[in-house]
Amino acid sequence: MQYDHGLVWLRRDLRLTDNAALAAALAQCKRVYCAFIFDAAILEPLTAAGIVADRRVDFIHRSITSLDASLRRQGAALIVRHTDAADAVVKLAAELGVDAVFGNADYEPYAQQRDQRVKRALLQQRRELLLFKDHVIFEKNEVLTGAGRPFGVFTPYKNAWLKQLQESDLTKRDSDKRSNRLAMPPCPLQIPSLTQMGFALTNLDQLPLPAGEAGAQQMFEDFKSRIDDYHQARNYPAARGPSYLSVHLRFGTLSTRELARFAHERSRSAGAQTWLSELIWRDFYQMILWHHPHVVEHAYRPQYDHIEWETSARGNRNFAAWCDGKTGYPLVDAAMVQINTSGYMHNRLRMVTASFLTKDLGIHWLRGERYFAHQLNDYDLAANNGGWQWAASTGCDAQPYFRIFNPVTQSVRFDPNGDFIRQYLPQLANFTAREIHAPWLVSVKRQKEAGCVIGRDYPKPIVDHADARKKTLKRFKVKR
Repeated sequence: MQYDHGLVWLRRDLRLTDNAALAAALAQCKRVYCAFIFDAAILEPLTAAGIVADRRVDFIHRSITSLDASLRRQGAALIVRHTDAADAVVKLAAELGVDAVFGNADYEPYAQQRDQRVKRALLQQRRELLLFKDHVIFEKNEVLTGAGRPFGVFTPYKNAWLKQLQESDLTKRDSDKRSNRLAMPPCPLQIPSLTQMGFALTNLDQLPLPAGEAGAQQMFEDFKSRIDDYHQARNYPAARGPSYLSVHLRFGTLSTRELARFAHERSRSAGAQTWLSELIWRDFYQMILWHHPHVVEHAYRPQYDHIEWETSARGNRNFAAWCDGKTGYPLVDAAMVQINTSGYMHNRLRMVTASFLTKDLGIHWLRGERYFAHQLNDYDLAANNGGWQWAASTGCDAQPYFRIFNPVTQSVRFDPNGDFIRQYLPQLANFTAREIHAPWLVSVKRQKEAGCVIGRDYPKPIVDHADARKKTLKRFKVKR
């Protein structure tokens, strides 16, 4: 269908290149406006809780500022408002006299409710809300079992995903040839500053995380030269192994199709194959969230809602120690310092810290999941929830409850020289590679020589792993 005027509502797709909604709008409309709404329904709870230095808000602000500059070079501009998103889009559609609002689908429960609200309001104005697949390669019911049901195990899902994949699924949604249809809004307003929205600048400039499309492409080009070693290097937190693209994927400053296409074309590379699997995991968890929205508050497997988690005063103290990186287990603590200071945590360490909280401390996975939700720059509800339930053994295709990460063994294996630990826990720097993983086992004399007495300069372990493991095995023996 063809329209005179359209409005592209940018959400988690902060780019002009290979954007499905933008490409569709430019193909179907004579004039196209672009808008981004800082949704008060999402931001106000943060400021109400006293969270003003939020790296994600800072990253988004920098990215849309860059996006606006790109639009202005093409004779257009980005409309930016800070208010209730649903109301703002409906009002904006009326103000601009557009026939349709174009957006890319979001599968989180809040987003679905918001979009339904917008759709109903626009219909009353005889306008349309058109949503497109952009954040994932396959969505909702597109990959099902032979019986027509959603998958609950990743490997069969991955095999079906790969079997179903066509070249068209990875093709760039091109809009370059129609960019002259981008329109300057009648009264373009200045982008509200972070301060005007109740936020402050963060330490983003000190992190290797450039914002916007240009920043995303810069990081992607760097990863291209390292992707062939990804399957091995990704497990070592002291190595430059991960892609570091998760924030750009989360906010859509980079196209998922572009990344999947690059990995698929390098199918002979073990590193590229492993990375493509990680992209398929993203689709898998989005599919799980869409089919099973109860996972936001409950275990994917209902029987595990009956687990008796630790809720005592001691449990609360242990949770606080975990959050602060003061458990006495160096790899766990270094990982928590990393997330607290940078908003990033290495994927291997996300599993280690989650396992420690749920299996060693016996604390409900939801408490950890929500702590990560506040801290992670790349926080994505589907992926974060799926990862936590995997580690806690309550989710789909989860780690079996009797397989419990030993934090010391993980430390020895994946940070053998203690380089990562030393980076974030400098008080342990003078311990040897053998000592640093369990410094409480070192003699007091040696601790003094290293300048770090356990219990004074660094905490003693708050739990004994062997004892905690026994309690976990007993805790998980719920009726199944």
